[in-house]
Amino acid sequence: MDDLRSVERIVSDDEKTKISAKNVQVYYGDTHAIRDVDVEIADKTVTAFIGPSGCGKSTFLRCLNRMNDTIDICRVEGDIRIDGEDIYDKRVDPVQLRAKVGMVFQKPNPFPKSIYDNVAYGPRIHGLAHSKAELDEIVEKSLRRGAIWNEVKDRLDAPGTGLSGGQQQRLCIARAVATEPEVLLMDEPCSALDPIATAQVEELIDELRQSYSVVIVTHSMQQAARVSQRTAFFHLGNLVEFGETGQIFTNPTDERTESYISGRIG
Repeated sequence: MDDLRSVERIVSDDEKTKISAKNVQVYYGDTHAIRDVDVEIADKTVTAFIGPSGCGKSTFLRCLNRMNDTIDICRVEGDIRIDGEDIYDKRVDPVQLRAKVGMVFQKPNPFPKSIYDNVAYGPRIHGLAHSKAELDEIVEKSLRRGAIWNEVKDRLDAPGTGLSGGQQQRLCIARAVATEPEVLLMDEPCSALDPIATAQVEELIDELRQSYSVVIVTHSMQQAARVSQRTAFFHLGNLVEFGETGQIFTNPTDERTESYISGRIG
């Protein structure tokens, strides 16, 4: 069944839909990379996108903050709304959108600046602080949310690039939350990290969902099972199945999901 507009609505009545996507198509030149994606993502939950490499999960993730706008040959069609607002409306400023929809990438990418300036950068360009004291407060709060404050509070002037890989990734999470986003996108945030750093970031993801709608792309099914409440399985550019994480992993309704989870495709 390739017509995926029948993907069930799984945001329950007592939950708020944060992101709604309908009939989303993505093209790279003549290549139809994503087809007919319909999905509703709830607020204050972790939603995992899983699937084989090249199946479209990262491409779809980048639709949610218009990062695909930066790729000349990429074209996005369909309807994507955050809190009911069409994010592809011509009146929407992508820079302002990305303050509302933070992103953490696969490889930690701190700016070549101090730890303090890495976190202060977003609040400065968006005018969120009106004094040095306010900026100090935002930086501390963000580093605490990134679960790294105690490790760096005595060396805020040190370069962010001098931290370990796991610390750099938590710094990047702190930087992403410093603009007070409502949605946090994470594109394989642990794939470059060792198991201890991965466990720290996973623990942090669980805390962050108290404040944000978190969407994570992961190549690790174990990670999706550990951190998410909802899971979407992508295959060959199609959203095959979307549901409660426990149900997707133990009782999937589509045989392609079952094949992927059992290791027969991937």
